[in-house]
Amino acid sequence: MSSLTFHWFLPTSGDSRDVVGGGHGAPDTATGPGRRRPPTVAYLGQIARAAENLGFVGALTPTGAWCEDAWLTTAMVSQATERLKFLVAFRPGSVSPTLAAQMASTYQRQTGGRLLLNVVTGGESREQRAYGDFLEKDARYRRTGEFLHVVRELWQGGTVNLRGEHLRVEDARLTRVPDPVPEVYFGGSSPAAVEVAARHADVYLTWGEPPAQVAGKIARLREAAAREGRTLRFGIRLHVITRDTAADAWAEAHRLLDGFDPDTVREAQANLARSESEGQRRMLALHGGSRDALEIHPNLWAGIGLVRGGAGTALVGGHDEVAERIAEYHALGIDEFVLSGYPHLEEAYWFGEGVLPRLAARGLWRHPEHPGAGAGAGETVLPVAV
Repeated sequence: MSSLTFHWFLPTSGDSRDVVGGGHGAPDTATGPGRRRPPTVAYLGQIARAAENLGFVGALTPTGAWCEDAWLTTAMVSQATERLKFLVAFRPGSVSPTLAAQMASTYQRQTGGRLLLNVVTGGESREQRAYGDFLEKDARYRRTGEFLHVVRELWQGGTVNLRGEHLRVEDARLTRVPDPVPEVYFGGSSPAAVEVAARHADVYLTWGEPPAQVAGKIARLREAAAREGRTLRFGIRLHVITRDTAADAWAEAHRLLDGFDPDTVREAQANLARSESEGQRRMLALHGGSRDALEIHPNLWAGIGLVRGGAGTALVGGHDEVAERIAEYHALGIDEFVLSGYPHLEEAYWFGEGVLPRLAARGLWRHPEHPGAGAGAGETVLPVAV
């Protein structure tokens, strides 16, 4: 039996019982009256341990000026866990490919092989320039392709000489190669992004669009990868609000929406509209900045994207309904789910104890620490005091 892979999220810009905005130009704010939880190693460690015990394979950590550095933070949080992997987001333009390959190799040895890499080319020129990167968007993608070529050759133990359009290395080599080689996760909706993903990614990640749009993306990427003689796996990035009843889940979604100050929404939408990211444009098109008709597909709610950049949709419903939507995406070819919810500690338990047992009962999931035994519907999956 194949098993779906679930990852959680480490909120390195802070957490709250309300939505924390930020990313792609959105203001870094908590939208409601709830007290914001700072992203300390102690708190992030609580989330990581909960995710590990509940059966998540990894945890995504974002990148950008609005959050803590992903490499440093996850290196520290890794010491609070034993199995959990860390999907570290980073931007190729801010570090040399040889140093990045060396960092990844060191990370693998020091954590027992628990690094996954989310390569983020960067969709906002203004923020890129703050980091000293003055390339335009398409050029950034071409540089990412050169970067991943160098890194992958180094990980295989080769000596690399490259005089590229944007990168140049001479006699680059690693003294010790990573074991295992980190998998590369990559997203992007523009033609330049598709080209890079087809040539270099292991897992293509999409934000949570309705199934018909996701199916179109998967077909497009499969065709592009086939031209390169490669195959890809596919993942999706979503928030989640799941409860014992659908009414309770939607009540929580409406509570979050009620906390969105109109001025905050207007500011966020104005900033996000200036984004160069094609994926962000597609997220904005799902709601058009309006609070009306936010359920854009059964149990798929676009409300988060009113105030948050990047992933802006959530699966909302009772545990059985959320499990059904996950099965629907899986039928399209999605095997990995990168999830989050506010607050991230409590929402991990709602999903881990509510939805994962139902997926196990359907033969779609196994706990990574207990692959021979699935949980029955309604069973609690390894609760842990934190």
